[in-house]
Amino acid sequence: MKHIQLLSTLMLLLFATGCQQQPAIEVNPLLSEFDTPFEAPPFYRIDDEHYLPAIKEGISQHKLEIDEIINNPEPPTFENTILAYDNAGELLRRVNPVFGGLRSAETNPRLQEIARETTPMLSAHSNEIRMNQDLFARIQSVYENRFEKSLNAERLRVVEMYHRDFVRNGAALPEDKRKELARLNERMSMVSLELSENMLAETNAFELLLENEEDLAGLPPGVVSAAAEAAEQAGHEGKWVITLHNPSRIPFLQYSERRDLREKVLTAYGERGNNDNENDNKELFAELMQLRQQMARLLGFENYAEYFLDIQMAENPGNVYDFLYQVWEPALARADREHAQMQAIADRKGAGYRLEAWDWWYYAEKLRQEMYELDDDEVNPYFTIENVREGNFTLANKLFGLTFEPRPEVPVYHEEVEAFEVFDRDGSHLGILYIDPHPRPGKRQGAWCGTYRSGAWENGERIAPIVTIVMNFSRPSGGRPAMLSWEETTTYFHEFGHALHNFFAEGRYRRTARSVPRDFVELPSQILENWAGEPELLKTYAIHYETGQPIPNELISRLRRAEHFNQGFMNVEYLASAFLDMDWHTTDHGDEIDVIGFEEESMNRIGLPDEIIPRWRTTYFGHIFGPGYAAGYYVYRWAGVLDADAFMAFKDSGDLFNQELAERFRRYILAGNNLWEGMDAYVRFRGHEPSIEPFLIQKGLLER
Repeated sequence: MKHIQLLSTLMLLLFATGCQQQPAIEVNPLLSEFDTPFEAPPFYRIDDEHYLPAIKEGISQHKLEIDEIINNPEPPTFENTILAYDNAGELLRRVNPVFGGLRSAETNPRLQEIARETTPMLSAHSNEIRMNQDLFARIQSVYENRFEKSLNAERLRVVEMYHRDFVRNGAALPEDKRKELARLNERMSMVSLELSENMLAETNAFELLLENEEDLAGLPPGVVSAAAEAAEQAGHEGKWVITLHNPSRIPFLQYSERRDLREKVLTAYGERGNNDNENDNKELFAELMQLRQQMARLLGFENYAEYFLDIQMAENPGNVYDFLYQVWEPALARADREHAQMQAIADRKGAGYRLEAWDWWYYAEKLRQEMYELDDDEVNPYFTIENVREGNFTLANKLFGLTFEPRPEVPVYHEEVEAFEVFDRDGSHLGILYIDPHPRPGKRQGAWCGTYRSGAWENGERIAPIVTIVMNFSRPSGGRPAMLSWEETTTYFHEFGHALHNFFAEGRYRRTARSVPRDFVELPSQILENWAGEPELLKTYAIHYETGQPIPNELISRLRRAEHFNQGFMNVEYLASAFLDMDWHTTDHGDEIDVIGFEEESMNRIGLPDEIIPRWRTTYFGHIFGPGYAAGYYVYRWAGVLDADAFMAFKDSGDLFNQELAERFRRYILAGNNLWEGMDAYVRFRGHEPSIEPFLIQKGLLER
């Protein structure tokens, strides 16, 4: 198929040469292999205007490749149909990760404009392929004869996965229903895009301007200096600004003595997308729910949750609800005890009011200091962002023998991004890792791991992945390095775990390399959080930035005693969102949806306390705007059962860095997704299915 690609590209370049009004296409770096170290994206050469023609050309080439498969006169075989389809779309695989990665981490109005043009284009292209009856007939033929072709286990799984993909995307439907499904898919893709853009705009639009020193009451020096720097960047020199980004919002809620200002900040955060302005998400979200319901029913499912869960470990909504309630009841009881403890502190101090949602972070911090004598000014200096990065590298070395070397010659898309080459135990090149640590106006909230090139095999050779972990962590301020909270520290380990999954994934076919159920995918990330607080590892990376001394045993002991602190709150706010997600995707929605009313009914049904708001409310619930975690937000706690049980294997062995267990974990959980999936992979590693008890104990929801 290379000749088709070269011919198509040549025609485009000739056209560009003859059309002086489009000179950018003539030198479009996206249209050729990347001539850079490790073939990393040449960000410094890519202009925003390169994306649209490159995506159009990618679609054109992909269509020609699909036509070649369909028009092959030979009977369908694994090689001429399944493998050919697996390899098709090379240019789109090069362009889309770069465009998508920057739209999440460094977007701008022009990229958003291009996305609004290309999103329906790409959705239509996907529909055209996945519903193509000639292509599906060839895949169906290979599928029906798969046991007669002596396919090995990996090839057999590829065939079955692709066949399932096509069926789940409507290829087996009659023509009229395929057309309706295509329309729904195209509209859903646009609605998801608009919801995400609105959420970013709402987050960036808010700033709390503090003009007097009285407004700073209770704030530690580090929080004050960061607010001053934010104000200076916003053009308010000599003042202070609090934003809705986590490194600004959370410390303010923890320490500010100004209850009225805490209320302003939390209210602004909780009402994003619900302000009846140009960025309001209520109407869009209601439409998305109706579209998903229509899609699910076209495909023969009662609701969208049934559709999504049909291929997950949980299997059906009933199992998810049963699991959530199993965690909800002890979490709610613990949160009630935490609230009573904090109310007692407020009463002793003569507060004179019942605690509200904007008081929780503030009095939780008071409770932490009172019960465990822990203060961020004492703890955080050991967790500079460089220290935490080295902690992750050390863990990867102790478990898997990996080493990491800075590669300043590798192109990056922002000056804050660092690139590292990753070496395997035997010294061979494993991949490239980008680390992007701090918030910016063009970066969406949260933390995530992605790829600019997925690991794969091509012509018998492994293609090394280019992986990125993106965070929104505190910046250096006031002459001090960036120091992470404990939550930020564990988040770093979490995303690094996703990166390892990408580096280790094996498989000679793109479809099945790192193919896992959504409620399994958080296991590789969450298990690394368990090591972060273990003294054996802490001593290697928690080094005070001023004294150079490792974290003392006495402070480790206090941190360990506080490991269950505020877990009632943390689990209740998370589970509330998981219930909300499931309720949205299991309910039979009519023509009119009262988004806020529905949310209130959902939260009242489970008995969510007034003092806690869901971690993600409907109008800014970014996880479920797209299809990735829709009806699947439960997966973090579901995978928590897996990771707690898996880590127990290391603990019980008496060696946290047990090489035999680490090798088994790499083989079955991280690398072998091309052969084993979900519970099958887990049992091969652990020897049995997981118990929920280690998870409940870990979260402080079950007494030892």
